[in-house]
Amino acid sequence: MVEESTPRSGMSSPEAKLGMRVEDLWDIQEPQLTPTEKLNACFESIPVSSFPPAALSQVIEINSDTSLAEAVQLLAQHKLLSAPVVDVEAPKDATWIDRYLGIVEFAGIVVWILHQSEKNDGSAGSELGMGGEETIGPAVAAAAAANGMSSPRYRSSIPFSVANTSGNFFEALTSSDYYKNTKVRDISGSFRWAPFLALQKSNSFLTMLLLLSNYRMKSVPVVDLGEGNIDNIITQSAVIHMLEECAGLQWFESWGDKKLSDLGLPLMKPNRVVKVFEDEPVLQAFKLMRQKGVGGVPVLESGGRKAVGNISIRDIQFFLIAPEMYKDYRSITAKNFLTSVRSYLEEHQEKSPLLSGMVTCTRDETLKEVILKLDSMKIHRIYVVDDVGNLEGVITLRDIISKLVHEPRGYFGDFFDGVLPLPANSRV
Repeated sequence: MVEESTPRSGMSSPEAKLGMRVEDLWDIQEPQLTPTEKLNACFESIPVSSFPPAALSQVIEINSDTSLAEAVQLLAQHKLLSAPVVDVEAPKDATWIDRYLGIVEFAGIVVWILHQSEKNDGSAGSELGMGGEETIGPAVAAAAAANGMSSPRYRSSIPFSVANTSGNFFEALTSSDYYKNTKVRDISGSFRWAPFLALQKSNSFLTMLLLLSNYRMKSVPVVDLGEGNIDNIITQSAVIHMLEECAGLQWFESWGDKKLSDLGLPLMKPNRVVKVFEDEPVLQAFKLMRQKGVGGVPVLESGGRKAVGNISIRDIQFFLIAPEMYKDYRSITAKNFLTSVRSYLEEHQEKSPLLSGMVTCTRDETLKEVILKLDSMKIHRIYVVDDVGNLEGVITLRDIISKLVHEPRGYFGDFFDGVLPLPANSRV
């Protein structure tokens, strides 16, 4: 990919126009400010309503009376990890807090299903590390709340046991009346004060960027208080795409031309990277994602350090949309999982990052080069390797955004009061 050091002719995309707005603000900042301080000031001056709307100029919403089976198909069809749930019983003039129940996720659906099955057979839930709320710490619970992850409101049991279905659990489940008839509202919870953490259109760009980085949110809904609707959903991926469209602008180049090593990336040391080996059960990968709070893990060659693949939380959808691939879902290895999913995607002629193999970089590459790779491949993480391909770390979208801005002392004030509920006796 050809690098650009000067602004593109035209720069007509909404993201590029937004970048030019930052450029204009950049030029008038006090000269004694550092580049990061300048960017903070620029982004604080731009309302979040200026961010380009989501694809199709609309937000995909799921009605509360939608079945789990239909919800999974909707998420897969629109290539979404999650979607807000609209309460069909809410009055037309309801505020956004009363209009939405929460957010339904691929991962949340599977976690809830396995939690129910654990009542009949404790092995499935325990294998995945899916304990109840009492088993997670307050910090994890707070992070889950910030991401719009809801605790189940109802806890009825699956009418058949994992033990009775052996390796065909997901195939039996997805063909069952239980799965087809259970509604999204049955697995959605609601917070004390709000269904999820949201921004108003008048909040600043800086607030949004900090929530997507320091506060580990994957996406931030922007609500229209007047209409009571979600006006936009800004994702980490959308921010990275905006940055890619700003290549060539002075403010971007002053930041993006720095090498990863100069920025302290990757943040995590190699021995602390959450990973699985290719001959380990694939459920170990999803177990680690849930336990460690990460969105994906690298797959390493057996007994070695070379990365041969990546498994994302997004890939858990294949248990539900193609359950026939996993006759023995407890023992299928990470390597065989990747092979099966690739075959499925090729057979159905679907585009996916899984078909592209491992996407890597080295510490000597610039942040701009990494942003271009992440955006062009539509992936959420890139693995840092040495000259012979040994894994040295991982860089996520959140890591990149966190290097763009910093949180001023006392910036959020009482922003979270009444919006982000914490568990009882929390020390967070």
